[in-house]
Amino acid sequence: MKKALMLLSVSTLVLTACGSGDDAGASNENSGGTFTYESQNGPVEVPENPQRVAVLSTFAGNVMSLDVPLVGVDSWSMDNPQFAEELEGVEAISDENIEQLIELDPDLIIGLDNMNNISQLEEIAPVVTYEYGKVDYLEQHIEIGKLLNKEEEAVSWVESFKEEASALGDDIKAEIGEDATISVFENFDKQLYVFGDNWGRGTEILYQEMELAMPERVEEEALDEGYYALSAEVLPEFAGDYMIFSKVAETDNSFTETETYQNIPAVENGNVIEVDAMSFYFNDPLTLDYQLEVFEEEFLN
Repeated sequence: MKKALMLLSVSTLVLTACGSGDDAGASNENSGGTFTYESQNGPVEVPENPQRVAVLSTFAGNVMSLDVPLVGVDSWSMDNPQFAEELEGVEAISDENIEQLIELDPDLIIGLDNMNNISQLEEIAPVVTYEYGKVDYLEQHIEIGKLLNKEEEAVSWVESFKEEASALGDDIKAEIGEDATISVFENFDKQLYVFGDNWGRGTEILYQEMELAMPERVEEEALDEGYYALSAEVLPEFAGDYMIFSKVAETDNSFTETETYQNIPAVENGNVIEVDAMSFYFNDPLTLDYQLEVFEEEFLN
């Protein structure tokens, strides 16, 4: 279940990917020269100008935001409606379908360090993986910028994003009150979760950049792990003055019709913001920019 929740997001709800494949990468004529990228598992020879990137978990939005061509991405990214236009013509891939990846002939493979068949993938192209949460989400984007030889662009976006998010946070606090609390929850696979400050779904923006307050029970239970599973009966104990409901459309959300839920003050006061879970899972630049737009619209307009 933790693997599913990391998509996120966090992603990952489902995250997956480390190493190198010099021969396969060098065979791709579009890649040009190579350089050594210092990955968390050691140096990897990667193309200076990758043109056929395969992302096996969570980082598709980072790559797209840096205008680097993709040939394949994980299924969760493919299901993100915010990515649909950018991913037109790109294939859904997995770490289990080695033959498909061979046919796609990527010049670089990116993923998380918990994915499968890394040694086989290294025979196809250079493989670079990251440990989810080892660095914060903005530093992660800069690392991917370094990998793609676009560090300057990545740093520029981070600086602009932090400034915009901070300014919007000031406006939101002026609107809802400095001490107003925000909670983020989701109903996934018949289980309710609340989230800490680094598990996608807008949590990085709300808690880290805007420095909005987290309910005490959420801080106690979800901050360290990133998420916390709970029952609908105790959801009121974790509810903030405002609630972000990351809603999975195909999931049974009948708990929202119960007296327990309807009596939550945030619900009674109309302070529940429903967002599409598939659009909100990640914390890449494309998703973060979209989340900023949603929060501005919902809190201020």
